[in-house]
Amino acid sequence: MKTEPDLILHGGKFTTLDPSRPEAQAVAIKDGRYTAVGTAAEIMPQAGARTRVIDLGGRRVIPGLIDSHTHVIRGGLNYNMELRWDGVPSLADAMAMLKRQAQDTPPPQWVRVVGGFTRHQFAEKRLPTLDEINAAAPDTPVFILHLYDRALLNRAALRAVGYTRDTPNPPGGEIQRDANGEPTGLLIAQPNATILYATLAKGPKLDPDIQLNSTRHFMRELNRLGVTSVIDAGGGFQNYPEDYQIIEKLHADGHLTLRLAYNLFTQKPKQELEDFQSWGSQVRPGQGDDLYRHNGAGEMLVYSAADFEDFRQPRPEMPPNMEADLEPVIRQLVAQRWPWRLHATYDETISRALDVFEKVNADQPFEGLHWFFDHAETVSPRNIDRIAALGGGIAVQHRMMYQAEDFVERYGAPAAEQSPPISRMLEAGVPVGAGTDATRVASYNPWVSLSWLVTGRSLGGLRMYPAAQRQSRETALRLWTEANTWFSNEQGKKGRIAVGQLADLVALDRDYFTVPEDEIIAIESDLTLLGGKVVWGAGSFSKDAPEIPPPAPDWSPVRAFGGYFSRKTAGQNGYLGSMAALCGCASACAVHGHEHMGAARRSMPVADAASFWGALGCACWAV
Repeated sequence: MKTEPDLILHGGKFTTLDPSRPEAQAVAIKDGRYTAVGTAAEIMPQAGARTRVIDLGGRRVIPGLIDSHTHVIRGGLNYNMELRWDGVPSLADAMAMLKRQAQDTPPPQWVRVVGGFTRHQFAEKRLPTLDEINAAAPDTPVFILHLYDRALLNRAALRAVGYTRDTPNPPGGEIQRDANGEPTGLLIAQPNATILYATLAKGPKLDPDIQLNSTRHFMRELNRLGVTSVIDAGGGFQNYPEDYQIIEKLHADGHLTLRLAYNLFTQKPKQELEDFQSWGSQVRPGQGDDLYRHNGAGEMLVYSAADFEDFRQPRPEMPPNMEADLEPVIRQLVAQRWPWRLHATYDETISRALDVFEKVNADQPFEGLHWFFDHAETVSPRNIDRIAALGGGIAVQHRMMYQAEDFVERYGAPAAEQSPPISRMLEAGVPVGAGTDATRVASYNPWVSLSWLVTGRSLGGLRMYPAAQRQSRETALRLWTEANTWFSNEQGKKGRIAVGQLADLVALDRDYFTVPEDEIIAIESDLTLLGGKVVWGAGSFSKDAPEIPPPAPDWSPVRAFGGYFSRKTAGQNGYLGSMAALCGCASACAVHGHEHMGAARRSMPVADAASFWGALGCACWAV
């Protein structure tokens, strides 16, 4: 008997990444996997009475995107209470959002802008001043995290966290003070970001039922951008198993819309070995299923090996005890056959870690363990070859998209041209995968990373890389799909549109392979499938997407503004209209009158953020 497919998709331009059939017009799906990939003439006759058929209307279709380094578990717990400045084109827009959110947020909650943006993306090329933040939000606590270099707190937030003239500076951080010794609201990482983490952790948390809702909305936001799988790299203040209960309940209830492999990140300085010994008796790599599974150790293995990537500060020198701390942990991981990942920004840190890895491998062979470095912005050719010899990989993220200007100011443009040296990694045969490191440094939007890989430009417009360091669109896409399966030991299971693989795919709102380079960053999904099931649909496909409860609580910034800013979504969720109505200026500004956002959404030239706001920016939102 003929086995009819559950679903047929046709009328698409499929980029399969399968060398045996790189292009297709249609696919058939049964039980969550591709059963046929080919022409419409080959696929359409397979339809049966119960087969659902979807016409893709000529859209470009790609495999579902895989983020090899992100922090979805932690991000999901907080997503609904964070105001996202990701993609916002001007500081004026950002501050209008903050002002409105401060009015909507009830005590004792805070307004939190927690990473995902850089001052370089704003037309004004600056951060808000503390005076401007206090004027926009005089009573509601505000915490703004900029990368891992600083946090801005208004006076209400300083009162909420209890920082006074008597509060000492923590190791590696500074509470900036005025001439009278009072905290100003600026916290600086020098270079340790612990002060930023610890201060954010003082804020109220969402109740567990709202964290469930929050995580679902964060996953839906990633689906909207074409992400179907992630590898979660753990994170500070993310304890196992306590902080994994929300994601595990969503898995048990059938509400995961991402495939998630998670790494365990040590939480106890000087007790790292005990962490991994304990966890080794609780869980094993690969434990779980195709939706939720354990992936090994890291990205923090020992605290003495963590080199923070604050390019506004000099490179931190790792302490003399780094090797002595790291070696027993690596020996434990190899003994229990756990893959691992290690955060390492600088080549100097990588060299010292490799000394340990080579020593352990000499008497405890790694033998195919998929271990890798994360970040590696300044890794040298010599160390790339050492990584290759040990069978390791490198997961790269688009942190330079946000920090290139700071890096160039400190180290110079020639150094930036090879930061990170992706082409050299690929030439050496090292497994390389791409990700975001969202949400506290870079944005979770994969198209920002794909734009970085292809164009070599920062969000501020700086061209970082020469042609030889920029990747073709196909190579960049492979780094975001099939290449990332190595990092979760899932090669051959997903990452291509090929018979037998999991049916995760994305139909795009514009053609990634033909749009101008500067439009790559604006790509979104019109239709996202996970295992052959629709998890996101826009426009004519919106009726196919499952409904989820609205964002909770009712004051959530996600209700008002959504997630990653784009003109498309801003128009859909009413953001532009609400900002125009919000105005509230005491007097009209000389350039825009009271029609600031009304002008911004009109056609050129005022729709261009840089020309609209001017070289110095419009400050009418502050009055």
